Amino acid sequence: MTGGDDDALPVVRAADIDDAEGRPRWLVASLWARAGVGILGGAPKCCKSWLALEMALAVASGAPCLGVFEVGDVGGVLLYMAEDAAVVVKARLAGICRHRGLDLAALPIHLIIAPALRLDRGHDQVRLRDAVAKYAPRLLVLDPFVRLHRIDENDAGQVSALLGYLRELQRAHDLAVLVVHHARKNGHAGQPGQSLRGSGDFFAWADSLLYVRRHRGQLLLSVEHRGAPAPEPLALDLAGDEDVRLDVVATSENDLGATATDGNAGGLEQAVLAALAAAPLARADLRARLRVRNERLGETLSRLVDTGAVRRVGDCWAIPDSHSRLP
Repeated sequence: MTGGDDDALPVVRAADIDDAEGRPRWLVASLWARAGVGILGGAPKCCKSWLALEMALAVASGAPCLGVFEVGDVGGVLLYMAEDAAVVVKARLAGICRHRGLDLAALPIHLIIAPALRLDRGHDQVRLRDAVAKYAPRLLVLDPFVRLHRIDENDAGQVSALLGYLRELQRAHDLAVLVVHHARKNGHAGQPGQSLRGSGDFFAWADSLLYVRRHRGQLLLSVEHRGAPAPEPLALDLAGDEDVRLDVVATSENDLGATATDGNAGGLEQAVLAALAAAPLARADLRARLRVRNERLGETLSRLVDTGAVRRVGDCWAIPDSHSRLP
């Protein structure tokens, strides 16, 4: 049986393909490919949802993600946060906005508030496709994968079908899709992406992959891309009492090594004293200069105060004989 012209496969000469010159390469520089699909993975309680919200606010506002990574393609964001109440998501977004100097009310961020979204069902696939068509986001965040289905995550066929739907959605609407997913309990000795729970299709599907883990008490972020070099691993810290957010506390290999192994208390104490030798500093300035976790810096300052090596004057920390030089 021969099909008509309407059934013919679309074919184009390679040299005639529109290379979209001028189109940005990145959604978020070094972290996520423009219109790429991928996974934000990691063990429970590793701040995966916080990182997803940081990316959402960056894309919607154009402000650097985590205060560091430039946004290449600014636009709307559509969120489905299955494990958090809408009011909790709003409060988290508002806190990050206050810290980053953003106005949440001015940002094109929309939240899907359906009690359930099952993307292994055709009806819900149509509902999500319609929402994407209506709001035209640059980024779709689905958090977490386990709440999006009732399939067997170890069955490659079932996983491939669901991920294939998301790939079709990405191509049809030219948007990035970020799926939050859990890691295996015992992890993996190879690439971070291979630690993802379930079928290996997750790793194979992703254009960009972010993986968050804890190492010696430090929160570490690794990045992988299908078609681009990855940046060095990053050390992160969930900071703030009221306006909670993620901060980058180390961005180079040397800084990361020092931060991840800063159990050497004496070394950090000497670094604090050396930083304060020239002039008193506020805690935020100390932390930025030393690239150390907030909790670790607080413990070190407390020890130095107890021994009389450092004193607090107002909002600054100083070596006792240097308090006269307070700004």
